[in-house]
Amino acid sequence: MNKTLRLILGDQLNINHSWFQTVDDSVTYVMMEIRSETDYATHHIQKIMGLFSAMQNFAKELKEQNHQVIYFHLNDDNNLQSFDKNLQQLIEKEGFTNFEYQFPDEYRLDELLQDFCRTLTISTSVVDSEHFMSSRSELGDFFEGKKTFLMESFYHYMRKKHNVLMQGDKPLTRKWNYDGDNRKKLPAAHKPTPPLVFNNDVSEILTEIQKNNIKTIGNIDAKNFVWPTTRKQSLELLDFFATECLSLFGSYQDAMTPNEWSLYHSRISFSMNIKMISPLEVINRAIQEWENRPDEIEYNQLEGFVRQIIGWREYMRGIYWNKMPDYATMNFFNNENKLPDWFWTGKTKMNCLKDAINQSLNFAYAHHIQRLMVTGNFALLAGVHPDEVDAWYLGIYIDAIEWVEITNTRGMSQFADGGIVGTKPYVSSAAYIDKMSHYCGSCYYKKAIKTGDKACPFNSLYWNFYDKNEDELGKNPRIGMMYNVWRKMKPDDKAALLQQADYYLKNINDL
Repeated sequence: MNKTLRLILGDQLNINHSWFQTVDDSVTYVMMEIRSETDYATHHIQKIMGLFSAMQNFAKELKEQNHQVIYFHLNDDNNLQSFDKNLQQLIEKEGFTNFEYQFPDEYRLDELLQDFCRTLTISTSVVDSEHFMSSRSELGDFFEGKKTFLMESFYHYMRKKHNVLMQGDKPLTRKWNYDGDNRKKLPAAHKPTPPLVFNNDVSEILTEIQKNNIKTIGNIDAKNFVWPTTRKQSLELLDFFATECLSLFGSYQDAMTPNEWSLYHSRISFSMNIKMISPLEVINRAIQEWENRPDEIEYNQLEGFVRQIIGWREYMRGIYWNKMPDYATMNFFNNENKLPDWFWTGKTKMNCLKDAINQSLNFAYAHHIQRLMVTGNFALLAGVHPDEVDAWYLGIYIDAIEWVEITNTRGMSQFADGGIVGTKPYVSSAAYIDKMSHYCGSCYYKKAIKTGDKACPFNSLYWNFYDKNEDELGKNPRIGMMYNVWRKMKPDDKAALLQQADYYLKNINDL
């Protein structure tokens, strides 16, 4: 008799997968809470809790639909704490004749499961996760023979392929991209819509994790866990975004302000990245809301959101599968410094970093500009090794799974890939942060001062970065203007800036 064992990974919680359309007693699904997954990075406590809670809810749903499910809890006596050992044990004990799994989204798990299948004498097969809107190899095929992989080109291709906001082969409004309309600072008196949060009680899972002394970062209220841990809650959050936030999403998607952790962002990346909801249903819900309320929701608000999902998200995944495993070792600037200690505590006098880091520690979340232009910007200006930056981003954010984290961090944020993802490094002085936020006015450091007591560290570190990396960046046409400004500066002014930056770099843990 044929007996099939199917593995479901913690980020494969797609109840609409074709696997689950029929109930078959000869098929058993297996899910695992294991130390190899909690320990490969130092994760935020909320990330582990969110995953384990969502996994347990998913297993319960499968059982309610009469599927056969084996679930390894973290502290089960028979849990050997790795995929291959648990699978081997099950296959031998239960006499399975077939092993099947879905393509993992992480390179390390892809390799692990391929290696494991090579050790088996039973039949094995792998299927698509049926989640993404492009295949692993689609981006590589699209850009074959090209030196640069321009996201905008891939975005146009994806819009056409899926007929999203199109009229024939032209964009609906005759314009593809409205990014220029989406860079507004939050008005000083503006009060954003309070975020929808959930009050999930995950205290039992926390007890199980604490028994193991698993090293984690961040804070948690286990009686009131704010993140969705079921498909139903994920759809509620998506609906809240569409009805309450979409109308101002684009305008303020780059804005930052103290004590407002959510603003008009959707916060559905965790739900999407573990596949409780799909990118297609997400953009369809947003488009439906815009079609129902065209007078209230301007088109730029919608297009900016659709571009993040169908453009950036699919593009970053395509880069990952096209460039791994080499991508994980790229270090274009040969940066070697350590991450400042306060990245793990939030104890810094710089308001923007203090707010972004403390928010990350409290909610396992920061929006894309906080990640790119505050924490990422500082790490690049400080010459931090990309491995250090990767480890921090992969650990601290609830939505960080390597395929999306490393391309955004090592590529977009740190320019460690030398320009595969971004055409220029995303660095700035205090001027940009002040333009997009309300941090600078009350900061210990002074945004307008470049050298001397209380000079904003971003200012001298910014010019130090360009000076140090002129050989690598001097011919980049997108930043030629900055080098012209630098070259025209008086020698004494340049020397003072470099001296200030050197002082800050040597005393970085005291900033």
